[in-house]
Amino acid sequence: MDLHDWMTADLASMRSKLFDSVVKIVPTSRWHEQADGAGSTITGLLLHLARHQDLAVNTVIRNHEPLFTEHREALGLADFGPAVGLAEREQREATAVVAPMPLQEYVTAVFDRTAEWLGPLGSMALGIEPNTGYRLTNRAGLDADELPWLHTMWAGKQLWWFVQWPVLGHGHAHVGEAISIRNRFGLSPF
Repeated sequence: MDLHDWMTADLASMRSKLFDSVVKIVPTSRWHEQADGAGSTITGLLLHLARHQDLAVNTVIRNHEPLFTEHREALGLADFGPAVGLAEREQREATAVVAPMPLQEYVTAVFDRTAEWLGPLGSMALGIEPNTGYRLTNRAGLDADELPWLHTMWAGKQLWWFVQWPVLGHGHAHVGEAISIRNRFGLSPF
């Protein structure tokens, strides 16, 4: 198996774990609930995971506006700044207004667009270094002064890193967290 095939398979595996092990099992009525009264919610994790994948693939790599821009109003987040959902700590006042169906549509669109981009990509293209700072600022409205941690972490990275970390590594970490919440809700199918 080459690197490209592995990345494509890993993206499909992560998506399957998220949708089959969390989205289909945890009732949407519990998506805003904090397990044990603290920590992240399913809504917060879905939004956060999708925002990072969306920025990495659509904005930094492909030089497009993030899909979030067209989903923002349906998500109920039109009154929140462009950095909503990006921090590791959930912004509860924001996620509290997000309805499950628009969120599921946004997450699905992000995974679909990532798979469409990654599918025909050749491994040789993975060594390209995009103009990350310019794209985050001008395509997503995320100023380096407002989000220095994001600009610093993502600066000077090649395409393979954006697939390896913001899409896959970061994604798997939060899928695991969502599965843990599902289990703490007493909803493990095992």
